[in-house]
Amino acid sequence: MKKFSIPFVFIAFIFSLICCQNNKLSEVDNNQIDGHPAWIMQGNIYEVNVRQYTPEGTFNAFAKHLDRLKAMGVETIWFMPINPISKLDRKGTLGSYYAVSDYTAINPEFGTMADFKKLVQTIHEKGMKVLIDWVPNHTGADHRWITQHPDFFVKDSSGKPAVAFDWADTRQLNYKNPVLQDSMVRAMKYWIEDADIDGFRCDVAWNVPASFWKKSIPELKKMKNIFMLAEGDSIYLPKSGFDAVYPWHMFKMMEKVAKGEKSALALDSINTENETMYPKNTIQMYFTSNHDENSWNHADFGTFPGVIHEPFAVFTQTMKNSVPLIYSGQEEPVLRALAFFEKDPITFKDFKREKFYKTLLNLRKSNEALSANASFKKVHFGDDKAIYAYVREKGNKKVLVILNFSKNEQIVSIKDATLTGKAHNVFKGNEEILDSKEWKMKPWGYEIYEY
Repeated sequence: MKKFSIPFVFIAFIFSLICCQNNKLSEVDNNQIDGHPAWIMQGNIYEVNVRQYTPEGTFNAFAKHLDRLKAMGVETIWFMPINPISKLDRKGTLGSYYAVSDYTAINPEFGTMADFKKLVQTIHEKGMKVLIDWVPNHTGADHRWITQHPDFFVKDSSGKPAVAFDWADTRQLNYKNPVLQDSMVRAMKYWIEDADIDGFRCDVAWNVPASFWKKSIPELKKMKNIFMLAEGDSIYLPKSGFDAVYPWHMFKMMEKVAKGEKSALALDSINTENETMYPKNTIQMYFTSNHDENSWNHADFGTFPGVIHEPFAVFTQTMKNSVPLIYSGQEEPVLRALAFFEKDPITFKDFKREKFYKTLLNLRKSNEALSANASFKKVHFGDDKAIYAYVREKGNKKVLVILNFSKNEQIVSIKDATLTGKAHNVFKGNEEILDSKEWKMKPWGYEIYEY
């Protein structure tokens, strides 16, 4: 007995220290602003495609990029689904991330559960957060629930589990079944309890009923101050507890402006629409690319090609009610569509946009005028069909953004009395006097000023 008493006391002492430390962290993490985790308000999200991120395609290989991403200003890492992929009806050689065969296991392609937990711990130690992609609308074609709980699925005309939409490798879950709902919540809780993740990006959230979200999200948020992101723009999603939604209407309009099909004025109509459609404090995740847009719609290299990308990236990083997203490899940049069902690794070597993104990410983090809930005011400095300018303001901080959303050189003239005086040019790094300043802005040009 004496042999074990000293180690036991020592272990108990260490455990008590850890518990105290965790309690302190919990107190910080429980901070909320407008009902959202405080850490997301001036934060950002970086989406990781583990399969394609490195030649190895593993958690351990990705971990080597964490210091670089931290230095760039990344604050939240979102992993595309990390679960095993069904083999039945699999698409391609490796299958779709979104055909999940087990909600509480790790895709062996990426490593082990121990590898993932270690990765989450490392990310937390670096002061960043972790989101995992969750697929609640459907499972893969050979998920164990299909045989163990056939009543968890919608049936087709032959009585078999129905395919979800036209995704032949998936099966549609039946949310009229309360046991299915409970099972899904338990699976989500597992990742908070066992892996200490900080939230979920919920795939096809728009096809899962509000009743489930209204039940599950409060339960999950009682466990930890998590962030809930819905893939979708339906009004019922923020009303059901999601912190953020996708800005699909604005993204589609951005594409039209980039093509010259619409003028910059068209963006105002979407802002007005959003103000009337969503609850006041709804956050939207702005982006120029993500896994779907890259693989299927040539974003950002085709939708916002060349110099056109930069003003739209500035827009996504500085818009009101927003949290910005950067997709895997945009900092390189990757100027091709990544394969979805096969191995197709990114080559990182040039990082041509890294400095650009670092400037934007650090500005958002350091200046509360870019917080998701900071005020927004449109200002007029030239031809409104081309020059899109606005002021974000909170507390004693103010940020002025001027964007030329056209292929032509534009005259910019600042005559707003509230915006005169000395301001810091964020990208040029110098101080400028803006009183009655007038200059020619190059096609697809941009400027950001801090006051």
